Amino acid sequence: MTINQSSKNILTTAAGIPVSDNQNSKTAGERGELLMEDFHLTEKLAHFNRERVPERVVHAKGSGAYGVFTVTGDITHLTKAKLFEQTGKETPVFLRFSTVGGEQGSADTARDPRGFAVKFYTEEGNWDLVGNNTPVFFIRDPLKFPDFIHTQKRDPLTHLKFPTMVWDYWSHAPEALHQVTILFSDRGIPDGYRHMHGFGSHTYSLINAQNERVWVKWHFKTKQGIKNLTPEEAEKLAGTDPDYAQRDLFNAIANKNWPAWQVCIQVMTEQQAHELHYNPFDLTKVWSQKNFPLIEVGELVLNKNPENYFAEVEQAAFAPTNLVPGMGFSPDKVLQARIFSYPDAQRYRIGTNYQQLPVNKPQCPFHHYQRDGAMRFDDNGSKQVNYEPNSFNGPVEDPKYQEAPTPLSGTVGRHPHDNHDDYTQAGDLFRLMNADQKSLLINNIVGSMRDVPLEIQQLQITHFLKADRDYGLRIAKGLGIAV
Repeated sequence: MTINQSSKNILTTAAGIPVSDNQNSKTAGERGELLMEDFHLTEKLAHFNRERVPERVVHAKGSGAYGVFTVTGDITHLTKAKLFEQTGKETPVFLRFSTVGGEQGSADTARDPRGFAVKFYTEEGNWDLVGNNTPVFFIRDPLKFPDFIHTQKRDPLTHLKFPTMVWDYWSHAPEALHQVTILFSDRGIPDGYRHMHGFGSHTYSLINAQNERVWVKWHFKTKQGIKNLTPEEAEKLAGTDPDYAQRDLFNAIANKNWPAWQVCIQVMTEQQAHELHYNPFDLTKVWSQKNFPLIEVGELVLNKNPENYFAEVEQAAFAPTNLVPGMGFSPDKVLQARIFSYPDAQRYRIGTNYQQLPVNKPQCPFHHYQRDGAMRFDDNGSKQVNYEPNSFNGPVEDPKYQEAPTPLSGTVGRHPHDNHDDYTQAGDLFRLMNADQKSLLINNIVGSMRDVPLEIQQLQITHFLKADRDYGLRIAKGLGIAV
């Protein structure tokens, strides 16, 4: 905050009316009752009552910063998106980090996935890549999302976090095992936001000038190096500096120690996806980097802190719906559901006109027929007509932006996931760990499961055993359970 003692700005109401006294309410005499005509008092109190918008259901506690994305690799053969059209081209960005399960006042050092959401302000509109610091997630079907998140929140009876709910759910959802293994590993508690990777997590698509499509996964590789907190360090910081990650990010940028990430993609052709032995659009799976190597695309650097947290971080709104020409979706079921749920959550949280807030507003020309709604603070389209087609030179569609068609096949129904392999990749991850990493993983899981009912422990151990026998046996031993 800049101190300016010579400022001569006059305090006003929100309507611009000068305020003569901001220390004393208007009363009937020195000791008399307040007067209803003191509109300055009622305006201050009424606005104060409404200063908190509903917090995000997930990703409530977060931090953000502005920066720039610079193209360093040529992918024009894969996409016609203009932000990639030449090496060295720069695009402004806003990036919001977050924890997932905790409330706004929760500690930054909780064992929890971290949100990694990037808004690219491109010349063709905003592109939002809304991901996490993990390449996979706990579910592959969005119908399970509300139930899963309920287990990460608070017990309806005690209003306390309750490990029994968490492990009860996971014990009945083996697809979560891959993400659970990541969460309880050494990477489960990143050392702030600068020392972790980011991932788009979902499969997306890129479309080139010939309308040819490839499937892609996005990776953001931290240039600061991976650093994680031990459980003991995290617990201490939770009590002494619960805003540790926010403080670290803000101070680093303020001191011009700008954090950076190398941006890469994995690419899979439609034919390769068809021939793959597992579903490449399954959010609980990763793609082999041996078979689908990382391709460098660019560099993302954060170099500017927000000037007002609420306006720029709390009101920042991201949605996977925001894709520019040359990009597309995929059959990932969870991604398809997020296309609806994210904009819907933002309309509930900060209003139907949330995309016109400065932090969310495109930095390129935009033209649409959306009108009215709460908190419409621009000219609301002025005198221009609010329908299309019209005879008054209003904005019109352009067929050249038509997306490449996607073939569909199969029968309509609720198809079970009985044929999915939920264990191999989780086991592969365990086997990749060194001895210290394995020991930390086992200790973290045993500590979390220790007070969970025996039948839930036993069911969950069967999943660990199927992933890797040593994995399951060591957890069973830690819990004192004979296998």
